[in-house]
Amino acid sequence: MLPIEIDRNYISEIFRAEAEENLRAMEEALVVLESTPGDAETLKALFRAAHTLKGSAAGLGFASLSRFAHTVEDVLDRLRGGTSVLTTPLATLLLKTVDSLRRLVKDALEGIDALGSEEVDLLLALNLEAAGASKANDGPTLPPRQQSGPAPQAKTAGPARAPGAAGLPPMTDRRSGGERRADQAPAPEKRSVRVGLDKLDRLMTMTGEIAVARARLGEALSRTGGAGSLEEAFEVHRTLDRMFIDLQEEVLRARMIPLGPTMRQFARTARDAATACRKLVDFEIDGDEIEVDMNVVDQLRDPLTHIIRNAVDHGIEPPDLRHDLGKQERGHILMQVRREAGYIVIRVQDDGAGLDRRRIVSRAVTLGYGPEVEHLDDRDLFRLILEPGFSTAEQLTEISGRGVGMDVVHRNVEGLRGSIVIDSRQGAGTTFTIRVPLTLSVIRGLTVAAEGRTYIVPLDHVVECIEFPRSQTSAARGVLDVRGQALPFVRLRDVLLLGNSHPPAESVLVLEHRGQYVGLVVDELMAESQVVIRPLSHLLGEVPCVSGSTIGRDGQVALILEVDGLMREVLSDDRMAGTAVAH
Repeated sequence: MLPIEIDRNYISEIFRAEAEENLRAMEEALVVLESTPGDAETLKALFRAAHTLKGSAAGLGFASLSRFAHTVEDVLDRLRGGTSVLTTPLATLLLKTVDSLRRLVKDALEGIDALGSEEVDLLLALNLEAAGASKANDGPTLPPRQQSGPAPQAKTAGPARAPGAAGLPPMTDRRSGGERRADQAPAPEKRSVRVGLDKLDRLMTMTGEIAVARARLGEALSRTGGAGSLEEAFEVHRTLDRMFIDLQEEVLRARMIPLGPTMRQFARTARDAATACRKLVDFEIDGDEIEVDMNVVDQLRDPLTHIIRNAVDHGIEPPDLRHDLGKQERGHILMQVRREAGYIVIRVQDDGAGLDRRRIVSRAVTLGYGPEVEHLDDRDLFRLILEPGFSTAEQLTEISGRGVGMDVVHRNVEGLRGSIVIDSRQGAGTTFTIRVPLTLSVIRGLTVAAEGRTYIVPLDHVVECIEFPRSQTSAARGVLDVRGQALPFVRLRDVLLLGNSHPPAESVLVLEHRGQYVGLVVDELMAESQVVIRPLSHLLGEVPCVSGSTIGRDGQVALILEVDGLMREVLSDDRMAGTAVAH
């Protein structure tokens, strides 16, 4: 019998994906069980995920990872059998073991299958806590506030181990055996997405149809001796064009993944933040079945994490204060997801204290914004909390207060070509509304020209196109009168330092971004089209006012302009800043 060749890299990638699914399932189940500890089905699902992970690790020869998972499985078996109950301290330790398992899976796949003292100490604390969590306890309670650090260890009389602790895996120094050299960087993690067979079948059908049409086109072109054959070639070309657009849309759909798994992870975020802040919070999701481009999901994770943590830390009041205010002691955070045309809209709403307008104004004045901020409407004033270093927290906490979290929210959402709106009523809560494209791969763009070169402006930001007045100045920037409204403008050739020539006729693109309007003067308006975005090489660094590139119809590279950068360029002159909102 011939030996079976095994592609270990392929198997490892399958293990990585399945391990993450099982760990995510464990995390979600633990958060659910904390509020409903008697849910037998959730307990079974939790045990099943740990058991599957243990078996898969053992099958690949990851002995330390398998032993760690086996010890966790023993504790879960006690919960499943009813000999232990899930208290809040025990849930906290189990969630920490999920975090440790994630690290161990990553290390094992990189060739380091070993446990350090941190993991062994965590398992010992887990066994001790599980042994003490008998049915005589009152169930889940709010633990005392603890400093961040290693998992707490229960005190014992003498060196005796808790029941079940004998199964702890031996500690192995990570520096031995699988040590990675200092000059050996870890291999980049491969990203993957599961695609249904129905989608693959459609892709195969489309590629077959395109192959047939391609052969027809070649046949028609080979005999273009008359008008009839030329017309046939054009007709086949139009058919191919439609097929290509359909294929492109199908490929984009294949990249779509449901938001549910990512959104359900935020229940853990809310739970951990509430435990650290000694608060009670319920987290609810509405619309988790909606599918989004996987790149969008990745870049939304950090902004949403910061919003939820801030909602718990700064928004939701402590239980006793909520009781005095006539509110339910448990705060409530609702995350809603809706699809609107080519966009996804995410709303994160809490029923906490809301934003304090007086405190925001005071902080803005302290930072040098000037007394006029007091006259801003609520929406414009609340946007200040998105600025770097802007925080109204009276003291630093483990959760927030350093003025960096909301800056991450702003930067990441802008990087997605999205927008964010903040609404709040003092005493009634705050709502963050994030609007981002469903996909980052394709946009509708307007092709423009400056100094003989072509550029793409995202069509979502183009309000209108007007002719540049010939009597207007030839300066690099200025202010136009558009139907009685002041419109600051800048010439594209001057922004990108392309040259100083001035064509006889120019056009103005009126661009809107975050409620502000500016004009972009270009040499020529060309065509509207759907373009595929390609990122710039990291060797170029950060190019001002440019977000990516694409291949134009002429086969030449065209840069895609970043509207946010153009806005900053136009408004960098203090004389312009006051005119942009008056349009």
